[in-house]
Amino acid sequence: MKNLAIKLDNKPGALAEMGEVLGNAGVSLEGGGVFVHNNIGVANFLVEDAEKGKKALESYGVEVFAVNEVLIQKLNQEVPGQLGKICRLMEKNNINIITQYSDHDNQLILVVDDYEKGKIVSENWSRGIY
Repeated sequence: MKNLAIKLDNKPGALAEMGEVLGNAGVSLEGGGVFVHNNIGVANFLVEDAEKGKKALESYGVEVFAVNEVLIQKLNQEVPGQLGKICRLMEKNNINIITQYSDHDNQLILVVDDYEKGKIVSENWSRGIY
């Protein structure tokens, strides 16, 4: 799985077009979200085939900011503060979180500035090593 960071026009129908383009290309969205900042739509979506999605979007004229590796982590929903704890571990290891959202399986999705270091922190978290 990878994250597609997509630029969208801040206008009605932009998200619909993006969804249709990806759907027509056979690319399913597994999680993500959209926000507007400085009148620019920024979408981040988890996809299985990021290169296929990028190619389809760009051929339609939609800019893809980046394709990123992702860290996928299951948090214990019964324990409050899990997001803060794993994010603090990233910070203690000098890893900046660029994007955060959840997928359709309620898993935490992180895009970080140093994937290899983040992967170690994430794997340790899964083993209970904090």
